[in-house]
Amino acid sequence: MAQLWGGRFTGPTDEKVYAFNASIGFDKRMLRQDICGSIAHSAMLGKQGIISKEDASSIEAGLRQIYRDVLAGNLEITDKYEDIHSFCEAVLTERIGDAGKRLHTGRSRNDQVALDMRMYVRGEVCAADALLETLLKEILKVMKENRETFMPGFTHLQKAQPVTLAHHMGAYFEMFRRDRLRLADIYKRMNECPLGSGALAGTTYPLDREYTAEKLGFDRPTANSMDSVSDRDYLIEFLDALSIIMMHLSRSCEEIITWNTDEYRFVEIDDAFSTGSSIMPQKKNPDIAELVRGKTGRVYGALMSLLTTMKGLPLAYNKDMQEDKETAFDAMDTVCSCIDLYTGMLGSMRFNLETMEKSASGGFTNATDAADYLVGKGVPFRDAHGIVGRMVLECIAKKISIDDMSLEDLKALSPVIEEDFYTAVKISTCVEKRITKGAPGPAAMNDEIALCEEYLANAAVLTDPLNEILL
Repeated sequence: MAQLWGGRFTGPTDEKVYAFNASIGFDKRMLRQDICGSIAHSAMLGKQGIISKEDASSIEAGLRQIYRDVLAGNLEITDKYEDIHSFCEAVLTERIGDAGKRLHTGRSRNDQVALDMRMYVRGEVCAADALLETLLKEILKVMKENRETFMPGFTHLQKAQPVTLAHHMGAYFEMFRRDRLRLADIYKRMNECPLGSGALAGTTYPLDREYTAEKLGFDRPTANSMDSVSDRDYLIEFLDALSIIMMHLSRSCEEIITWNTDEYRFVEIDDAFSTGSSIMPQKKNPDIAELVRGKTGRVYGALMSLLTTMKGLPLAYNKDMQEDKETAFDAMDTVCSCIDLYTGMLGSMRFNLETMEKSASGGFTNATDAADYLVGKGVPFRDAHGIVGRMVLECIAKKISIDDMSLEDLKALSPVIEEDFYTAVKISTCVEKRITKGAPGPAAMNDEIALCEEYLANAAVLTDPLNEILL
């Protein structure tokens, strides 16, 4: 058992206690962050004269070699070590001797793990942002190709008014755009360096916290050493943002699952993103969409888990906070996988344009436009609403649509109706007349697409500063 402590103890740790306490099984994914943090810390120690520059140089070279050896498969991270921090320090000391023992000068495992986790989450924020940018590009492609693809818009899962597929997908563009804005906001707020906070009260060594913060790509050091080692707000915010992303993905997947049914037949999911049945040979199931919808719950669970863990913790660090990792790592992996698969599914999906337009023509989606026509002829809106309501009842009884009614029958309901009524309630006319900003009409839709293009051209993708430190 390789541990960073032990002088106070006279007996060995019970093996079950050691296994229960250890985190190497899941925090080993923070190897890169631990190595980078230690390189920056040792460089600062050398610069400040706390350790010799020769020792600092040996430490950096040793750490870089450890990283290369792990990546090459020449060095294994095993459960012999309590956590990733003890692994790196123990192997370093084995390789370079006493200089390795000086690495931890002026540092606690508390600020070390706080640093590693913050840098890891920062990298995951960047990864999610890049995937969302790719998804937005795919959504914009669908929008640009389907400005005149008519379909029913729904409220309460009932056909409401005709829209276009471009307009419908534009709603999701806005959702995922806001998700990126949330990630950028989280990145800005979390980009403070806790290294140098010690266990909770700083240290007596003349550390240069601004130096290590800058070296690791942070905007500044954290302001309070107690908060630094006990803060997980940034992770809670990230899990909240991931939960919202999954909610947006799940909403879209729910629609895709519905649209894929034989009753709708709006879309056909590509074979690469479908599966079959072990007993029913005709089946082609939307499993990816269903799994994205299903995995939303586990991401919500990670958020609730961490909120519950943190709610009763007194200052400063408590071992409970080790529970911030496993469910959070799972949530990060899950969301990135779901965004990637959803993007591939959307890009390969075929939209049945004729079926969508035919569906828009049914269900009286042009009823509002019929009422607007009457208003244009001088009928008060409330009266027009009642007239069209009776019109719909008559159509239901005859099993026809509004534009199938004879002019004679229409005039019986309102004498102001003329031949131009049929043009006014055509599905294409209903869409084209919607000219307000954000509406599905051609001019408004072109403006919306232009704004989407402008956003993608100007919104920078978040980048992980560690990419420049340790490649």
